[in-house]
Formats: sequence, C-alpha cells, structure tokens
Amino acid sequence: MEELFKWLTAIMGVAMSMGYYPQAYKIFKNKSSKDVSILTYLVFGVGTIVWLLYGIYTRDIVVALGFVFGVIGSWLVIFLLLKYKDNSS
Repeated sequence: MEELFKWLTAIMGVAMSMGYYPQAYKIFKNKSSKDVSILTYLVFGVGTIVWLLYGIYTRDIVVALGFVFGVIGSWLVIFLLLKYKDNSS
C-alpha cells in the first residue's frame, strides 16, 4: 500500500505542477497578463521552491520530482506576467 501512495503522490505532484503551464501559454498567446495576480504567482513560486528544497534536503525523490515542474511553471508565469504587463491597469 505504501508503494501505491508513493506512485500516486508522484503522479499527482507532477499533474498539479502542470497547472501553471496553461496560464503561461494563455499569457504568451495573448501577449497580455491582464487580470492575472502576480502576488498569487509569487506565493506559488516561493512555495514551489521551498517544497523542492525540502524534497532535496530530505532526499524524497517523489516530492522533489513533483515540484521541479512546479518551480519551472510558476516562475515561467511570473516571467511572462512581467514581460507582458499591461500598463492600462
């Protein structure tokens, strides 16, 4: 049962981390970050880094693997938010 939970955790960690990519794609496609909260993604960005570091520190490959994609995705959104920031706000 423990092995099943490890696999399920790894799969869901990666799947949840993929949630950042549709937002990044939408910002890139529209060349606009209108109505997207940078504060929200900064919290996610810092949180994903902390979890990744925790996974590395504890040598928990399941946690680390899940959050590698989260770090990339959340910081990609932040980068695109800043790049396509609307000055009309």
